[in-house]
Amino acid sequence: MTVIAKDDGPTSPWRPVFEQVRAQAAARGVPLLAVVVLVPYAQLMAEARRQWQRLHPQGFVPRFETTRNWAAQWPGPQAHAWAYRGDRARDALTVPLVLERAGLAAQGSLLAGPVLEMAAQLADAAGAVPPHQRAAWGETARSLLPLAAEGSALDLEARAARVALEWVLASPRPADALFAPAVRASVRLLVAVQGLQPDPLEQALLAHWGEEACALALPPAQAVAPPATRIALHASEDAEAEAWRTAACVLAHLAARRTPVALVDNDRALTRRVLSLLQGSGVAVRDETGWSLSTTRAAARLMAVLRACAWDASADTVLDALKQLEPAGQEALPALERWLRRQGAALWAPAARELEARAPSLPAEAALAARWEGWRAPLAGRRTLPQWLEALRTLLRGCGLWQSLLADPAGQCLLAELRLAPDGLDAELHEMEGAGRRFELAEFMHWISEVLEGARYRPAYPEGAPVVVLPLAQLLGREFAAVVVPGCDEKRLPAAPEPTGPWSGAQREGLGLPTREAMAEAQRAAWEQALALPAVDLVWRMADEGGEPLLASPLLQQLTLRGLAVPGQDACLQREVLPAPVARPQVVGSALPVRSLSASAYEDLRKCPYRFFALRQLGLRAQDELDAEADKRSFGSWLHRALQHFHEALQREPHGPRAALLDAAAERAMRELRLGEGDFLPFASGWPAVRDAYLQWLAKHEDGGGSFGQAELRLRRPLAGVELVGSIDRVDATGDAGGRAQLLIDYKTEDAQVTRRRIGAGCEDTQLAFYAALVEAEGPLEAAYLNVSERGEVVLQPQPDVLALREQLLRGIAHDLQRIAQGVALQALGEGRSCAHCDARGLCRKDFWQ
Repeated sequence: MTVIAKDDGPTSPWRPVFEQVRAQAAARGVPLLAVVVLVPYAQLMAEARRQWQRLHPQGFVPRFETTRNWAAQWPGPQAHAWAYRGDRARDALTVPLVLERAGLAAQGSLLAGPVLEMAAQLADAAGAVPPHQRAAWGETARSLLPLAAEGSALDLEARAARVALEWVLASPRPADALFAPAVRASVRLLVAVQGLQPDPLEQALLAHWGEEACALALPPAQAVAPPATRIALHASEDAEAEAWRTAACVLAHLAARRTPVALVDNDRALTRRVLSLLQGSGVAVRDETGWSLSTTRAAARLMAVLRACAWDASADTVLDALKQLEPAGQEALPALERWLRRQGAALWAPAARELEARAPSLPAEAALAARWEGWRAPLAGRRTLPQWLEALRTLLRGCGLWQSLLADPAGQCLLAELRLAPDGLDAELHEMEGAGRRFELAEFMHWISEVLEGARYRPAYPEGAPVVVLPLAQLLGREFAAVVVPGCDEKRLPAAPEPTGPWSGAQREGLGLPTREAMAEAQRAAWEQALALPAVDLVWRMADEGGEPLLASPLLQQLTLRGLAVPGQDACLQREVLPAPVARPQVVGSALPVRSLSASAYEDLRKCPYRFFALRQLGLRAQDELDAEADKRSFGSWLHRALQHFHEALQREPHGPRAALLDAAAERAMRELRLGEGDFLPFASGWPAVRDAYLQWLAKHEDGGGSFGQAELRLRRPLAGVELVGSIDRVDATGDAGGRAQLLIDYKTEDAQVTRRRIGAGCEDTQLAFYAALVEAEGPLEAAYLNVSERGEVVLQPQPDVLALREQLLRGIAHDLQRIAQGVALQALGEGRSCAHCDARGLCRKDFWQ
């Protein structure tokens, strides 16, 4: 068992570094107060100070800084209004102006993102060059970025790279402050503790300080135990198993009192899943990497509200926004949602206007809709960025989201990044050249997305947390008793990291950007640093999303071939779960008397009594999406409506052009059902074939004596204390002068073979016999299904002996309702294809029956 003790000074890798710092200062006669020690990354500043206090508790302490932190302490050079700042909020607003000045305004939306990314990389390279050498560096950079032939595939990319370069060259860098005479005079000895990868800015500062500077290296970590007992390999089936295995490894180290434990962040999604498992076990975690601010709940709530403010927002989008708000004042939200779903309202704006007109009958729903319209009204039109931010602040305060964001640490970070802090707008936004440009809500939302995507949210560090989340490279100079490295597969831990940006190898080398070789060397050094810790767990998955096979990382495979690791034991605790099947449910429905009965409801009763109890007597319903894509059900609803409009129009114009009337009826049905042309395109593309086939069938039907009578006939009939209700798609008259009969027609868009099986089922088929029971006709009565397929097939399939089936059905309904009233149990049957797609499946729990 290895425990890192607080007074374990002799094992610290900082001891030789600090001795050299003291020796260099003494040799030059420089007091430690005038010494600056540069460390590779920010977390090492506190670690170095802590280690110095442990090794040298008496006397003065040198200043430990990173180049960025040190530069921020000095006034930087004056920057012009459209300079590149490295601040996403400002730069995302400035880049359209830069592109406009470069003659690329027409391609602004396409090039803004790439220019920002390339400028960020070039800014780091330019910032590492002393100001007096930057002009020469710029000439070299221009020669490395030749323009491509105009109109070629690479033309825009090359022009974007040149724009990014010129933008960076025209902008002073924050690190320029470190080359000022005042800084040089205040620091008499500069010591650079080198990281795993050379830092060009650090090298430039060493050259600038000359004889009064030196570079030191932390000694490599040494293994403290035989490799075979230290390094364990853990292969997992998939991402979820990898997260569980990783969390179990961490918990095993904590149980063995090996603390602190380093958890390497190779995959942010995986790390967040591991953190949720650890926090669920009550483990305090210090997350030094954080995550994109755009992925926090605060950002999700803000973007949901903004999306709902668009002029073409869907009803689902507005419902989602309203559900993000505080429950106070939202009592009418369930009623509003029910009304929208009953109406099938896909778009919010027409639904809001209809609610306004129906306010006397729907007061609560209309009031909530009016309240939302009042909140989002100020976000219409074109505005400047300060005006947009003021409107957004008004919206957030009005809808109650403002206080929620202030109470959330991530929300506070969001408000600060967007310049929405409670003390008002930052003056810098008014001074920016791009702040006066007016743009639409969509552009404002894009700006917010850019800001949130580029910002990081790091939760507060708990004091003395035993688990630290950090990148692999930041193990350098830290003391850990154990390390767990998940994501050790070929995708997340390649042998050589993929360099970012469009730069070639020669361009990267000439511009001073990290080359692939340098990045591979740095990653291998970080890997070796991790392997040298007292206890190492390497975890990877053998399959990615979708079941795609994954190999272990080449670094891990090399380790295996050298025989330096052993298979790790699964630390997940095995728990025996005894099977506990449940009895097949059966309920009594006599306390819920059936008042009305439709054909589909009685079909449920015959297929499964328990399903009838859940869906019909209890009234449970599955909620459909309002803006769901058009499907076969949408096609059926549209066809019913279109044929109804067509035949009613044909009654008014018996000699009118039938194809034109049918086309007009189809377009009217699409408008009434709010079917978008894009979503309905797969069905609409086959409409000419459907139209022609139906008109051909109709002509034959009429030649045989058939004539249209009525569409969508709604009927009611009392029976045995219940009211039978239904809507018949169509009622025709058929036959010759010697005898006419009523023909009940029900449209079907299913395969004709399925309909034939319905007909062949006889008394098992409910629908046509139920419709015949509703009609109560004394004369001849016929019934049939009319198959209208989207492939252009129209077939009439009559049901023989429908009158006999009607009598059997009526006796069956009376018998079944009597049994329900008498308290006979309604049992779940769990048989047949009806169980495959049943909304009550989660209630009956068929999969857990005895």
